[in-house]
Amino acid sequence: MSSQLLPFASTPTPPSSPLYSKTRSSASPTLSKRIHIPAYIYKHPAAILLELCTSIKELHQILPLIIKNGFYNEELFQTKLVSLFCKYGSLTEAACVFEHVDDKLEALYHTMLKGYAKNSSLDAALSFFCRMKHDNVEPVVYNFTYLLKLCGDNSDLRRGKEIHGQLITSGLSWNQFAMTGVVNLYAKCRKTDDAYKMFDRMSERDLVCWNTIISGYAQNGLPEVALQLVPRIFEEGHRPDSITIVSILPAVANIKSLRIGKAIHGYVIRAGFESLVNTSTALVDMYSKCESVGTARVIFDGMNRRTVVTWNSMIDGCVQSGDPQEAMALFQKMLDEGFQPSDVTLMEVLHACADLGDLEQGKFVHKLVDELKLDSNVSVMNSLISMYSRCKRVDIAANIFKNLQNKTLVSWNAMILGYAQNGLVDEALNSFCEMQSRNIKPDSFTMVSVIPALAELSIPRQAKWIHGVIIRRFLDKNVFVMTALVDMYSKCGAIHTARKLFDMMSERHVITWNAMVDAYGTHGLGKAAVELFREMERGSIKPNDITFLCVLSACSHSGLVEEGLQYFASMKNDYGLEPSMDHYGAMVDLLGRAGRLNEAWDFIQKMPVEPEITVYGAMLGACKIHKNVELGEKAANKLFELNPDEGGYHVLLANIYATASMWEKLAEVRTMMRKKGLQKTPGCSLVELRNEIHSFYSGGISHPQSKEIYAFLETLVGKIKAAGYVPDTSSIHDVEDDVKEQLLNTHSEKLAIAFGLLNTSPGTTIHIRKNLRVCGDCHSATKYISLVTGREIIVRDMHRFHHFKNGYCSCGDYW
Repeated sequence: MSSQLLPFASTPTPPSSPLYSKTRSSASPTLSKRIHIPAYIYKHPAAILLELCTSIKELHQILPLIIKNGFYNEELFQTKLVSLFCKYGSLTEAACVFEHVDDKLEALYHTMLKGYAKNSSLDAALSFFCRMKHDNVEPVVYNFTYLLKLCGDNSDLRRGKEIHGQLITSGLSWNQFAMTGVVNLYAKCRKTDDAYKMFDRMSERDLVCWNTIISGYAQNGLPEVALQLVPRIFEEGHRPDSITIVSILPAVANIKSLRIGKAIHGYVIRAGFESLVNTSTALVDMYSKCESVGTARVIFDGMNRRTVVTWNSMIDGCVQSGDPQEAMALFQKMLDEGFQPSDVTLMEVLHACADLGDLEQGKFVHKLVDELKLDSNVSVMNSLISMYSRCKRVDIAANIFKNLQNKTLVSWNAMILGYAQNGLVDEALNSFCEMQSRNIKPDSFTMVSVIPALAELSIPRQAKWIHGVIIRRFLDKNVFVMTALVDMYSKCGAIHTARKLFDMMSERHVITWNAMVDAYGTHGLGKAAVELFREMERGSIKPNDITFLCVLSACSHSGLVEEGLQYFASMKNDYGLEPSMDHYGAMVDLLGRAGRLNEAWDFIQKMPVEPEITVYGAMLGACKIHKNVELGEKAANKLFELNPDEGGYHVLLANIYATASMWEKLAEVRTMMRKKGLQKTPGCSLVELRNEIHSFYSGGISHPQSKEIYAFLETLVGKIKAAGYVPDTSSIHDVEDDVKEQLLNTHSEKLAIAFGLLNTSPGTTIHIRKNLRVCGDCHSATKYISLVTGREIIVRDMHRFHHFKNGYCSCGDYW
């Protein structure tokens, strides 16, 4: 081996101690032949104790006995001490004993190299290998296998190839054991083609070699190839052993082939491997990932012995199957049985806590992380960031992120997503920009985290900016990134751009179709949503429960009642999908908006499950639209039982009473709200101008241009009244008529529109984002404003988009 490629580095020098006081000879050692060892030495208590030694602590207790009896210079004790120090990972002490020996046996070198390979760094192991060459020690086959394994474990292909070259020049390329090590090296370094070449050239292959190449393919994302090799094992006269099974089951899990998994399970039973803990653990993992968690649990419960990996597989199976509660119960049982959780355990459990939104359990797991000193484990800390973010404590997540050393791309992604999930759009964007300033290249996960944050801003200019970043990063072929872009453009009001991107995609996932169907629905284009859904049904990708929710919502917002009823029936009859509470809520909304309130109420009464908030909320909203007091009261009373602290439902009921001039009832609702401390959510509208977001609240005067805005708005109202606008004051009471009009004119969206008109050039489209549903008066006024100003005004409220142009709205006044 070239000294330039593997520089010589001496082993640690002995410490200054009486035990290691003998000076090494400066001459090159001559390798001694084995000398005769008196039989009494083998029978001495010190020798017997060395044979029985089981730990480094015991070894340190035996060492003084060896020195006291003068055996320290005996070959038997020197060899045994080197072997035991290496075995227990104390290479410094092994090296001290080794260097003390004048006439070193070759076996001593081999033992030291094995110790370095198993307990030290690749550099140290290779340096000692060079030392062996320097001292004229001929390498044996297992020297190469240890070094090849170490290179593979470190994914060091360059130096692995050097070892491979030396193996060939040493005349060992025929050795089956050595070549299996070479196959393992290339597989571990993700060079499966080279691994197979080495495998294919071998004149004889044992089962270990077959297991190595199968595992290589399975671990490198080529499960189909791994499975294709299994029949050839039988053709060459071998029978798969438990190692083969443990190697191949992850490949089965990867392709989610339950049929193949069951066949392998049958072989496991016939071969008598079911009692082996590793085999049963692999079966638990396979069944869990093939979405057969019940079978996995039967195997798990039947195991006489389990490892931490077994618990991890079962807990992960519960998490991935959507049963985080059971995952937490298993975790508690694991702790009760005395198992110490690993980093993988804690990451899975934190995922379960996040799914449950269980902050207290999450904090308990955080304490375990600290107790087990895993707070330096970046992967675990990333899981904590995600858990706290999803449990609505993004402040704690941000603090963990701030103090985290050696942040990875996953860390940044978790924090950006955490901010986005909690509505902290500016923080998400700032983190994304900071990440780029540190030359950390975003990946597809970064983009699908930051894009939803931009979608919430609903600013077309920002949408174009992030789209450009994606193109420059060559991420515009990723189906999930492009799906996020489709969703973002639709939420920025650019529905036609969203459809262009959708049509350009060479690959579409079910979520891509869902995003486009939902986009049409929120823009009031129900017929387009239905047409796209029918196109999807004709293709290879089958709709899921979310698809049906999107198309039902689209039908609801466009008054397509019969189509909605048809798709609700088709959902179960044609696709075997059970409706969720959201689907039932969408159906109530569909019937209610269309004025079919009695049908909607009957639908609720006949539901096979107990109606929840979404269902009664949809009913109450429909009663508000159609001024139905009787059913509105019934829906409201149910809502107050389910969620008595939600002020919005009280406001809806109050508006129903006000419209019906039921002032005493109205007073009762207001009194109830005061007693509970409930308040109406103030209306807020946002508009972007020259990279700044301007916020307007109903009746607000804090904006620097407030005087100009109100003056302009007064003139504008005069113009739209002349064009036919009549203020709708039905939602305001207890004040004079002229005051009612003044209050209407201070609604947040009117202020935002006036600001936009004042500060942009003629012809510019005005984009408004509102936190509440657009009220009837503002909807009417905005239609007239678009007529008298010749501007297009796009308003995104909490439910949908309204495109106002030339006196008309895209919703057709049905929203």
